[in-house]
Amino acid sequence: MRGLLVLSVLLVAVFAKEDFVGHQVLRISVVNEAEIQKVKELEELEHLQLDFWRGPTRPGSPIDVRVPFPSLQPVKVFLESHGIEYFAMIEDVQSLLDKEQEEMFAFQGRAGSTDSFNYATYHTLEEIYNFIDLLVAENPQLVSKIQIGNSYEGRPIYVLKFSTGGSNRPSVWIDTGIHSREWVTQASGVWFAKKITQDYGQDEAFTDFLNNVDIFLEIVTNPDGFAFTHSQNRMWRKTRSKTSSLLCVGVDPNRNWDAGFGLAGASSSPCSETYRGKYANSEVEVKSIVDFVKAHGNIKAFISIHSYSQLLLYPYGYTTEPAKDQSELDQLAKSAVTALTSLYGTQYKYGSIIDTIYQASGNTIDWTYNQGIKYSFTFELRDTGRYGFLLPASEIIPTAQETWLALRVIMDYTRSHPY
Repeated sequence: MRGLLVLSVLLVAVFAKEDFVGHQVLRISVVNEAEIQKVKELEELEHLQLDFWRGPTRPGSPIDVRVPFPSLQPVKVFLESHGIEYFAMIEDVQSLLDKEQEEMFAFQGRAGSTDSFNYATYHTLEEIYNFIDLLVAENPQLVSKIQIGNSYEGRPIYVLKFSTGGSNRPSVWIDTGIHSREWVTQASGVWFAKKITQDYGQDEAFTDFLNNVDIFLEIVTNPDGFAFTHSQNRMWRKTRSKTSSLLCVGVDPNRNWDAGFGLAGASSSPCSETYRGKYANSEVEVKSIVDFVKAHGNIKAFISIHSYSQLLLYPYGYTTEPAKDQSELDQLAKSAVTALTSLYGTQYKYGSIIDTIYQASGNTIDWTYNQGIKYSFTFELRDTGRYGFLLPASEIIPTAQETWLALRVIMDYTRSHPY
């Protein structure tokens, strides 16, 4: 009997949700290179278990870091002793998570149709996959579901295809949720899917677009990680594959692509949030997209959607060498951001990854651009850090609506500028 009790206690410990009581998100302001180096020293102290939401990059660029309760005192003392300014942007991470969970439970329930589906709350993997099936069943002439692979843990990886017929037509790819904790992205992906079916046949310009161009939409690009954010650790970012470390699991799927793989801007440590993996395309979630894109051969725009920071980015991330189409990409980004801002006044910055945020090797759109997909972009959705990855559900629909306007600009431009 005692053995069973011990076993049940151990099982609860193993399967209990990660607790973030007392964790704070600090915003650190660095004014020079010396202060950046000091913050990087902090970053390397693994025993502190710091989770950098926005890492140290350049003077004047804010740094956001989630600090576990036991590490708060040493981190604050370290920053103060070096005269580095900071403030607590989120006083208690768990209180935001509790609110998020309460809202999800309040609206939980299996939707009978995509009209009764609640787009203004966050959903589980099961609920999103159920939504996908409903959408396909309701729009059989327009929408189909393609399974492009299975995740590391064996979950199906689905892509929605929106097409009015024809084979191998010019196409636009959109993916959301490659970093699993960026919940506003998967939620926006769901909204986009419904919006496409609503606007086809109603919006003349969009109907004309879809009569000539296919759209592929991958709503949950990292299903294992996403399931894990619901079951055990809301802050989980990576895949769930085993690594060379007994303690650390998963690879950053946005550092695993074969574009500058292994250069600066990704980590070789399996315990890092930006661990690049053993080799390029080691993650089946990445390899599935690579194989699909290569087999298709006619994808003209590729848009990967992340959060947060309010940015629209184009290649490159791994090199300071400008993309050969930089001026065109910059103009298109400007037009897209202008359209986005027109709805709610949300301010976005735009530019190449390396110039706008930081060096990031092995990222998605550097690979797609090098494959010849000229219009390759990454969005970083709302907000600029007040809530970070814990954006309130009340902001899902406004975020999706404004982002859709920017996507329409990119899609329309792609169609009218064939190559």
